[in-house]
Amino acid sequence: MAGIFDYIHWRGDLGFEKAPFNPADNIILTHISYFPFDRIVPGPDAKSGLTIAAAAKKISNILKKRPDAFDDDLVYRDDTLLLAALGSSERYGNLELRAYVNQIDTEVEKQFSALTILGCGTMSLICYRGTDNTLVGWKEDLNMSFNPEIPAQREAVLYLEKMAARIRGPLCLGGHSKGGNLAVYAAAFCRERTRRRIRAVYSNDAPGFNRTFLESPGFLDVRDRIQSFVPQSSIVGMLFEHDENYTVVKSNQTGFMQHDVFSWELCRDDVVRVKEMSQESAFLNRTLRDWINGLEKEQRQRFVDALYEILIAAKTSSVRNLGNDWLKKVSRMIQAYNGIDDASKKLITKTISAFFKAARDNISTLLPNST
Repeated sequence: MAGIFDYIHWRGDLGFEKAPFNPADNIILTHISYFPFDRIVPGPDAKSGLTIAAAAKKISNILKKRPDAFDDDLVYRDDTLLLAALGSSERYGNLELRAYVNQIDTEVEKQFSALTILGCGTMSLICYRGTDNTLVGWKEDLNMSFNPEIPAQREAVLYLEKMAARIRGPLCLGGHSKGGNLAVYAAAFCRERTRRRIRAVYSNDAPGFNRTFLESPGFLDVRDRIQSFVPQSSIVGMLFEHDENYTVVKSNQTGFMQHDVFSWELCRDDVVRVKEMSQESAFLNRTLRDWINGLEKEQRQRFVDALYEILIAAKTSSVRNLGNDWLKKVSRMIQAYNGIDDASKKLITKTISAFFKAARDNISTLLPNST
């Protein structure tokens, strides 16, 4: 039951020249893109960055003065401990972080963040952040169900091209959750000369795409370089359509909690692999896929927009803060629901009913020996 911190303890004294970059390194390094490096790691216009060790020291100094400095922005609570462990290791401490960007735009419904890591052997790693705590970040994810392209995907391509023009040598792209989706999208839609430099694309429990994307020339060109990892009970990583092979990773959690890579089990130079997904995952995946595919594009969009309108009525920009002063927030959301038109209420009811129908239709997936 070894996880990320065990792996750092085992392999932290070995540089990449002794132990080449591997799937476990991918999971660890792409994950640090979740940390709020604002005013810590220089932006894309800076000529240099700073090492993970230096970033970890800055963060430690900030926390000594303000123990709660990052609480509102942390997606995963163990991330400060992770950076401290990485900073004190020989393998990761001297890696250079640079070109950090973090863009939140409620008007265009965009949540995008990325950074670049230099020193991972002979290549540079471009890391895309997954969904953060912001409501607009979750809204953008839901927009994938009806939009052929979301703003973060466009930004991912622009970021890749900008970094490709500034750094030399081979490139790897990666991310967790939406970040993995952005990595695949950027690799597929970048310029051909940039794509030729890409050695691997790491997609860690990331949602897929529509069929048009999977048949595009850029995706077909890069498909064999995609390394996809999902936990046994993956939900997010099975959303929408996929056309690449994936590795199933053992997790010490259950259900949706397996999305957290801190629950993924690692070994010497790899993830702990299992043969197949769980029955629960197969049930949820088929249910969600049938539900989404059974809705017209316009119905998906109207449902998502109505749901978002109700959530923002709580007057909070963060998913995490929905639980604070919850009685007042619930009251506001009920008022917002009562205030929407009858057609939208009927649409919400119809859409939710369609989900339960899809669940009933796929219940046999949970039965032993079902086919």
